[in-house]
Amino acid sequence: MEMGSEEEAPLLPPAVEGCPGCAMERRKASSKGRIPYREFFFVGVTTLASSFTNHVPVPIPVFHAASYMVGRAFAAIFWGIIADHIGRKPVIAFSILSVVIFNLLFGLSTTYWMAITTRLVLGALNGLLAPMKAYCVEVCQTKHQALGLSVVNTAWGLGLIIGPTLGGFLAQPTEKYPYIFFKNSAFGRFPYLLPCLSVSSFAAIVLISCMWLPETIHKHKVPEKDIKTAKSLSSEDGYCDSPRKKSLLQNRPWMSTLLPYCFFGLHDTAYSEILSLWAVSDRKYGGLSFSTEDLGEVLAVAGSSLLVYQLIIYRWVHKILGAVNSSRIASALSILVLATYPFMTYLYGVKLLIALYSAAMMKSALAITASTGVCLLQNNAVCQTQRGTANGIATTAMSIFKAIAPVGAGALFSWAQRRQDATFLPGDHVVFVVLNLVQLLGLISTFEPFLVLPT
Repeated sequence: MEMGSEEEAPLLPPAVEGCPGCAMERRKASSKGRIPYREFFFVGVTTLASSFTNHVPVPIPVFHAASYMVGRAFAAIFWGIIADHIGRKPVIAFSILSVVIFNLLFGLSTTYWMAITTRLVLGALNGLLAPMKAYCVEVCQTKHQALGLSVVNTAWGLGLIIGPTLGGFLAQPTEKYPYIFFKNSAFGRFPYLLPCLSVSSFAAIVLISCMWLPETIHKHKVPEKDIKTAKSLSSEDGYCDSPRKKSLLQNRPWMSTLLPYCFFGLHDTAYSEILSLWAVSDRKYGGLSFSTEDLGEVLAVAGSSLLVYQLIIYRWVHKILGAVNSSRIASALSILVLATYPFMTYLYGVKLLIALYSAAMMKSALAITASTGVCLLQNNAVCQTQRGTANGIATTAMSIFKAIAPVGAGALFSWAQRRQDATFLPGDHVVFVVLNLVQLLGLISTFEPFLVLPT
């Protein structure tokens, strides 16, 4: 592989002095196939800081999450276009700055509408996800792109798990830790200030680290002779950023990835909502009668296993199966794993813990595998100058589905609670069947004619 990298280097367009994109291409060519751990670490912590903002528990969890997604849906395309024109770094830095400011303002909210408004504005100003997905495939060679995207998806998934756990420990500190935090202090007046302040502090540290973030976008026009050189390279050899110009709406391989991307996003968000509701509900309503602490332990173990899977196992799964097959197999296996959840209500003690912990760990790994494969197809179906916009459009579409997911999942679960004595699919059984139907639609959309692969 190293020899191949050395042979490819001379085919790259000549570097333009002062162009950060050219500097990045030369750095990748001279890396001898090494994984850019420093850049991937930055991608991970930055995504984690952004994901925390949507998963800190408040008295209105469904609506604050939905308002964040609505704000992101309106602005994601705009930030993707900006990232394609001025670079990934400025948009990433501004997004983290918005997290620092508006997440803190959310913790200082005194009314329902102030909380909703701050989440909506934060969703609109936090345009990190689109440029970050573009960035993570541009800082590494082709063979490491799957790992880069899995870092983004895993960090976001960890935020979904760690965020509620962190908030559970830090929210309402005057009641939980009265000897440290007094009721007449700011933390007594604003019971959710401490978790929000912690997230904003972490984001501020990440913002400072942006100073050392290398830019990846080219800041010059590509000469015609270099366009011909780039076009002569096959995608197998890794030059996915050929300067071809094609409307995204006419790019059928990219357009066809939006459907599975949205279905997988809808399913994962609804699953997280349902799992939390189902696990803590009483057994007479088809739940597990878990405490919030028990649920937190399950989520923490699932998050830890996800990190191990992403760092050690996933790249081998992708190397053996490829992006398409790994997404299909993971989606199919996810349906089988989720089908076991309703039957866990018949288990108790150690047997229940083993079953739930195992299922939660497998479900997390399979979800990351399916979504990462689709993301990889999206980013390799477009050239670099369109990648931010493409990810922005995909993020907008996904955000619309994710805004629906918490409300829809809550309504579905509430309806299922009222049909415990139904003959067909009673109680929680119907909840998991509907979740599996959404996953099945995502699986079907990864096959032709719905998914169009590049020729």
